Amino acid sequence: MTLKRAFLWTWIGGLVLFAIVIALSLPLVLTEVPGGIADHQAAATAAEVDRIQNAWRLAGLWNQAAIAMIGDLVFIGVYGVGCMLGGRHFMTSSTSRVRSLGMVALMAGFLFLATDYTETVAQFVQLVQFEGDDVLAGLAATVRPIKMAAWIIATLAILLALALDRKSRRTA
Repeated sequence: MTLKRAFLWTWIGGLVLFAIVIALSLPLVLTEVPGGIADHQAAATAAEVDRIQNAWRLAGLWNQAAIAMIGDLVFIGVYGVGCMLGGRHFMTSSTSRVRSLGMVALMAGFLFLATDYTETVAQFVQLVQFEGDDVLAGLAATVRPIKMAAWIIATLAILLALALDRKSRRTA
């Protein structure tokens, strides 16, 4: 399999998994937890994690939360690797802007992998223990904005590189 084909399958597969994870997370949106899983990610204290998890438990959604987080762990790996493969692929381009975007996608994909795994593992440990932990909650909340920025940057870099690569192939 070529690097381009591996990138496309992995990256697009990651997008499909992202849609599945969103669907799995929708039931976690409650009056008490209006942001659903995002509220759990942003909860910076054990007390807030406990409040969210208690709301889910009272609504019978503990298993749904666990399934959504496991799905997120799978998505993170597939999408992050897809961004990194895309970055490596675009770094071989004859167009300097595409090569630069490839480097950005590679670095942002790696940062996304590291920060989103840190966040989600910290969340999952608290969920499985059914007890918030100030250190884990703080860690998850701290890396969340970095993860979000890395995800956005990697995604935009891939999309722009795809467009520029296609344009350069048409004009060649």
